[in-house]
Amino acid sequence: MKRVTARLLAGLLAAVLSLLAEQCWADGGGPSLSERVIWAVNAGGEAHMDVHGIHFKKDPLEGKLGKASDYGVRLPILRSSPEDQILYQTERYNEDTFGYDIPIRDEGDYILVLKFAEVYFAQSQQKVFDVRLNGHIVVKDLDIFERVGHSTAHDEIIPLSIRRGKLSVKGEVSTFNGKLQVEFVKGYYDNPKVCALYVMKGTLEDVPKLQPHPGLEKPEEEEEEEEETEVGEDGGRKKVTPSSKTRVQSGPRTPNPYAADNSSLMFPILVAFGVFIPTLFCLCRL
Repeated sequence: MKRVTARLLAGLLAAVLSLLAEQCWADGGGPSLSERVIWAVNAGGEAHMDVHGIHFKKDPLEGKLGKASDYGVRLPILRSSPEDQILYQTERYNEDTFGYDIPIRDEGDYILVLKFAEVYFAQSQQKVFDVRLNGHIVVKDLDIFERVGHSTAHDEIIPLSIRRGKLSVKGEVSTFNGKLQVEFVKGYYDNPKVCALYVMKGTLEDVPKLQPHPGLEKPEEEEEEEEETEVGEDGGRKKVTPSSKTRVQSGPRTPNPYAADNSSLMFPILVAFGVFIPTLFCLCRL
């Protein structure tokens, strides 16, 4: 009886502590961003601590699989802070599918962040590949240059959850064996690669965002031309596109020079008749 009571008290205490921890996290007193990151690697490069305090370890695949490249160190990387450009300047690529195994012991909600930058090719359809997570395609036909252009940081952010031995990602569920297997799948165009990656506990709102990309922002004119609605004569509402709106003309319509009077075309005909009839009359008298 005493053992049962002790177990119940221990379980109750654990539940209370868990609730207090969750409440503390919700109130802003929980783990920092760097403390939520459970695994981080600078692919193809050395260890690095970024501006958020995330410690990226040296690439564990060095000398084992694929090839490391620091070709991008000669280029400034847009959208990235100067201190963290190294995370996008180095990379690991392989001539076949390759990847990383990430151990995860606890259940919960996680975010996988994959970092890329195209530092070699200067047009799209030169490097295209998929990203697979435990057999699930989580990024399809990734063309970095087509997404953001040359020497520009690009992050793929993938939320996932682990509950009761099951992995849920992109609406699909599979059995989870304690490891996340992140694979960069060889495609038809060149070799798959990655610059850096990490896994953290949390939600999408917790992930640090890259600096805005001027070329990808929606122009103000396009925002103003979004579809609007107006009330019709019957009291209903209908969509009004920019092309259907009444536009004020800048001035009177210019006359069409090709729509001139056709009387000028009749003048040569009248002259021909005036010459032909007297000539015919003279010939008849002869």
